[in-house]
Amino acid sequence: MAHQSCQWGYDSDNGPEHWHKYYPIAKGENQSPIEINIKDVHYEPSLLPWFVGYDPVGARAIVNNGRTCKVVFDDTFDRSVLRSGPLPGIYRLRQLHFHWGSSNDHGSEHIVDGMKYAGELHLIHWYSKYSNYAEALRNYDGVAILGIFLQVSRIAHSFFVLLHTFIFLFYLFKGKEAPFSNFDPSILFPKSWDYWTYHGSLTEPPCDECVTWILLREPIIVSPDQVNFSWTLTFVMVLSQFQLIYLYAIFQNYSFNKKNSPWSQWEIA
Repeated sequence: MAHQSCQWGYDSDNGPEHWHKYYPIAKGENQSPIEINIKDVHYEPSLLPWFVGYDPVGARAIVNNGRTCKVVFDDTFDRSVLRSGPLPGIYRLRQLHFHWGSSNDHGSEHIVDGMKYAGELHLIHWYSKYSNYAEALRNYDGVAILGIFLQVSRIAHSFFVLLHTFIFLFYLFKGKEAPFSNFDPSILFPKSWDYWTYHGSLTEPPCDECVTWILLREPIIVSPDQVNFSWTLTFVMVLSQFQLIYLYAIFQNYSFNKKNSPWSQWEIA
């Protein structure tokens, strides 16, 4: 598996259309991402609101593995969790990462009525009844991913500091890791927690079909500069003298407004 894992990527010769060569489940019937056609989605009143309880102290590090940047959390016990909604139990937060593109409307993985958003935030959780994440991947109900779209607007969400830093890390510090703490991911959430849900898979290898998806209907609003490729390169050049280990200090001195709201929920058939 270690040999296989280094074969995949997003280029023409190792992109998603080739993943099944190393991970046969990538041609399965419950693969993600999907296109959501709103006219085909039905409201399910039996679905409950979902809740999170994230401990800021649980954040451990920012890691750049060469494909994306992610924030890694302590998941050794029920410190930062997602529960209720369509879920059967308590799910521990393992990591979060972003997907973004080189244009303002082609970065998200999921599609809504034929439209791609500028980007997509994923928070990865695993079912705490299993002994570890690896075991969770082998089970139908093992993983829950909270997905939030990023939409471009001149009136932007204050989380631009996080997105800028992620893109900066990706281009400048591939293969690096830095300590990161005192971060509550729920500060990134939009005002409404209404959601769509369906059963699918991880969106990259190993592509296991073990995921309950909770996709928020309301996106996070970001400015064009926040997802602009040219701006990113300028940002990298200006900040390149800083060491990765100090980047997390940006967040410790930046205030966010956390909002709460009611929910409603839709199930994707």
